[in-house]
Amino acid sequence: MTYCLAIHVNDGLVLCSDSRTNAGTDNVSVYSKMFPFVWPGVRFFTLLSAGNLATTQAVVKKINSDIAAGMVPNLTTVTTMQEAADYLGIVSTQVQKLHASRDTATTNFEATFILAGQIIGQAPEIFMIYPQGNYIHESAEHPFLQIGEIKYGKPILDRVIKRDVALEPAARCALVSMNSTIRSNLTVGPPVELMIYRRDSFEEGKHLYFREDDPFARELSEKWSEGLFQALDKLPHFDWEYQ
Repeated sequence: MTYCLAIHVNDGLVLCSDSRTNAGTDNVSVYSKMFPFVWPGVRFFTLLSAGNLATTQAVVKKINSDIAAGMVPNLTTVTTMQEAADYLGIVSTQVQKLHASRDTATTNFEATFILAGQIIGQAPEIFMIYPQGNYIHESAEHPFLQIGEIKYGKPILDRVIKRDVALEPAARCALVSMNSTIRSNLTVGPPVELMIYRRDSFEEGKHLYFREDDPFARELSEKWSEGLFQALDKLPHFDWEYQ
């Protein structure tokens, strides 16, 4: 399975993804699910993927080949993030249909994507593109999107993430959300990738890679667990506990 999330705060974007792919207990591999596309000073995109690995790899390959061949549209020709989401939806559905036409079994070739980015002169945005090619935009009330195993890491995002949260705390929140998911679901696992993009920078920004034994990731997990125990101890007690 997979867990990926994107956060949009006033200061920029935070993207986080795990790297575990699971095709059965005997077929667990590591593949990146985060794909940056950057034209310095002009536009920044990052794609997060969940679903069939053959589909996601073919979609990324198609995006790159369209750019190289000068096909229209591609990520260098779209004028808005919505156009980019439309383009990605078309590419994804075309790839799925091609794979399905060759399939002799009942393989599920569906894939879901999060597209985050900014084009010069416009605000950053994030979109979730469904397997059918349609998409949704993040909301002002909940400025984040998730794909894959979303339920374990969602509570902290619901409570903490608002537009005015600073970029670095939002990034730490994303890592806690990922850590909670990894602890609760064995199909999601490290290495974990984190992208921190500062608004209007139009560069890749901070692209971090945390392995299972990474000291920072381990300390963050330990501090979060300690904080939960401390918060639990500070909750109101029942009346009879004071007797």
